[in-house]
Amino acid sequence: MKRRDALRSLALLTGGLVLVPSCDFSKEDILSAYQKLQITPSLSELLAQIADTIIPSGKIKGAKDLSVQDFILVMVNDCVDEEGQKSFMAGIKGFEAFSESSAGKAFSKLEVSQRESLLQTGLALEDEKQKHIKDFLSMAKRFTVQGFMLSEYIQTEVKPYSLIPGEYKDVLIADLKPERIHG
Repeated sequence: MKRRDALRSLALLTGGLVLVPSCDFSKEDILSAYQKLQITPSLSELLAQIADTIIPSGKIKGAKDLSVQDFILVMVNDCVDEEGQKSFMAGIKGFEAFSESSAGKAFSKLEVSQRESLLQTGLALEDEKQKHIKDFLSMAKRFTVQGFMLSEYIQTEVKPYSLIPGEYKDVLIADLKPERIHG
């Protein structure tokens, strides 16, 4: 009886070992929240670094601290047309190669000033072959600023939102001084 159990276990183990080489563990998982985009965690981290270069942290939180990269990805996934999404994906996938060719290093290994100049170079590209880099960076910049300004942190702590246009001040018309427009 024990021999049968041992043979069954050995057969299962051998079958499992045969299947292991066919499994590809090198691929990164694709984030399922963005159905129309093929975003991996490393691409999301790259986008966070780009957003943090655009709006760095200082006296107030930066774009990476507020997870603006998630806002960017949601906006591109939900609000940008299919052609724009393809251009965005081509740009984000080709950005590391652009960084290596322009600055000589991966974007994550660059100093802050080098990152800023690389982004400015990318936004000023006129080459038709690298148009997707320029399109990607302009979308990333626009949505970074929008996501940062609309974040809960900015709207509540830095620049509190006021539902009405301003305070009501009781002022008599007689107390107002006339403005001298022509003199």
